[in-house]
Amino acid sequence: MNGSDPAVPEPPKDHQTPSGVHHRLGACVLPKGVAFRCWAPKPARLDVVLDPGGTVHPLTRSADGYWTGVVPEASAGMTYRYQLDGHSLYPDPCSRYQPDGPHGPSLIVDPKGYTWRDREWPGLAMHGQVIYELHIGTFTSEGTFDAALTRLDVLKDLGITVIEIMPVAEFPGRWNWGYDGVGLFAPAHVYGDPEALKRFVDEAHVRGLGVILDVVYNHLGPDGNYLPAFSDEYFTDRHPNEWGQAINFDGPGSKEVREFFIRNACYWIEEFHFDGLRLDAVHAFHDESPVHVLAELSQAARKAAGQRSIILVAECESQWVCTIQPVAQQGWGLDAVWSEDFHHSTRVAATGRSEGYYSDYRGTPQELISCVKRAFLYQGQRYQWQGRPRGTVVGSEPAEQFVFFLQNHDQVANQLRGDRLHQKTGPGIYRALTTLLLLSPETPMLFMGQEFGASAPFLFFADFPPGELARQIHQGRKQFLAQFPSYGSPTAQAAVDDPRDPSVFQRSKIDWSEGMHHGEHYRLHRDLLRLRREDPVIAQQARERVDGAVIGAGAFVLRYDGEQGGDRLLLINLGPDCDYRPAPEPLLAPPNGKTWALVWSSDAPEYGGPGIIEPLTETGWVIPGGSAALYGVRGE
Repeated sequence: MNGSDPAVPEPPKDHQTPSGVHHRLGACVLPKGVAFRCWAPKPARLDVVLDPGGTVHPLTRSADGYWTGVVPEASAGMTYRYQLDGHSLYPDPCSRYQPDGPHGPSLIVDPKGYTWRDREWPGLAMHGQVIYELHIGTFTSEGTFDAALTRLDVLKDLGITVIEIMPVAEFPGRWNWGYDGVGLFAPAHVYGDPEALKRFVDEAHVRGLGVILDVVYNHLGPDGNYLPAFSDEYFTDRHPNEWGQAINFDGPGSKEVREFFIRNACYWIEEFHFDGLRLDAVHAFHDESPVHVLAELSQAARKAAGQRSIILVAECESQWVCTIQPVAQQGWGLDAVWSEDFHHSTRVAATGRSEGYYSDYRGTPQELISCVKRAFLYQGQRYQWQGRPRGTVVGSEPAEQFVFFLQNHDQVANQLRGDRLHQKTGPGIYRALTTLLLLSPETPMLFMGQEFGASAPFLFFADFPPGELARQIHQGRKQFLAQFPSYGSPTAQAAVDDPRDPSVFQRSKIDWSEGMHHGEHYRLHRDLLRLRREDPVIAQQARERVDGAVIGAGAFVLRYDGEQGGDRLLLINLGPDCDYRPAPEPLLAPPNGKTWALVWSSDAPEYGGPGIIEPLTETGWVIPGGSAALYGVRGE
């Protein structure tokens, strides 16, 4: 997946034209002065206004709408704005840092000022990864990059291999999920400066942890988006978009728009050493070009990484397999895609509720078996909730290319109280579903705090200024939740939190002291991740070598095909005690001439279980309710 294609343009590099003008967008520090480059076909004049003093320095326009120039008296640490047509002042669309937020001036940053320690870091490939999604603002009480850095050792000890950071592009206000970003090249100043983010990535690499960044290329936020002042081509009304105007990836002027977003992807990987990207809502990308913008992006980003291997992960509600198919086969060349089906089916299995967008799921053992074996449940069948077919056929794509999860930021927050899954179901069922997640061949992802049963909710928060926009955001949240009948009642609607209420943000912060009191949750996740990593049969991540069968109303078995009879048997029971005697299911038969041996059970007291009862008796199988058990071959 990391091969290059000579037809794809090289990513931006630190080189100069004969005139001394830097080719990279934004402000670029030179040995003497700073080079500025900005795409702005709309204004007739573009000047750089430096602080302090407000000195004005004109830029020169080329035929393609790029403005360039070198300001000898400029240097790193100074702030500036662009002045359009002699009056309006705006931050740089490619600003590396906005110390006063998206409406303030831009800071000149020298990316060479940070000394990296990760020169030998090889990067990431999908196989063997365990992803951990976190939000910088709520991951710690301080809510900064430097504070998050102090938790890296804990994640390493748990068995995490990849940290996925929710979007950090500059946004308005004091708190935000990150999906309202408007300064796409600037790490949000409320979390720390660019060097703080680099320290986080660098320290993660020193510990053997990869870091990928969630990026949003399907829309920009509603407050502080100044791109339309520079060009009318950034956005279009030709395509629908539930978050405002769609990005113009395929209309007039789209060449430079595509370049802007592709350069942004390369920027995070090249300057911040990220190990890849999580691409938000790629089903909302509208591009009818011969080569999809994400296919171009995936190839350019790999070139920007140089010798490092990176991973590119898609969120795609429509579940299109083309996201992970090679560009040479008309795919987009990404490395993995989220499986919403796994989440939705396990959620229904855990709660028994199938309202709203869960209405096409039953949470049955057969659904869960099919998801493990096929990655997606909907592969082109009619989806009643949307009134149309959903998904595409999964072929031979390996299991590692599909990301499974029981929780993520959206799915925890898309509830009235933002409560966690362990608070919505019985402890036995929760342990069994956690086992299924972490021992399935697909790539697992945890949401911050999941590993120790955090009590903090994760709510929707966005600190827009008081007024009509803030009112609309709150009302929109109510309307979104109303798709669930239980959240559509007048009393529930009245209880929907205001996203700009400071308490909403504060309540969403993780309390790490709980880890000392919720040790059973942590041990469960740690031990399962060790099994996943060290058991040679589980670690092969081969969904084509897994078979399954339903053996009770809530019980099923998965059999992992090992070499030379070294199979594994995973029993999951989400219902009451299952007495499966006789046992006319061939998957339960041990390998020829061998017997089964219990390896692990979710009922162990150290995980909060009631104590282990051996499911395999002399007369057959009796599987305790709300449990999971893993068997290997005796004497192996």
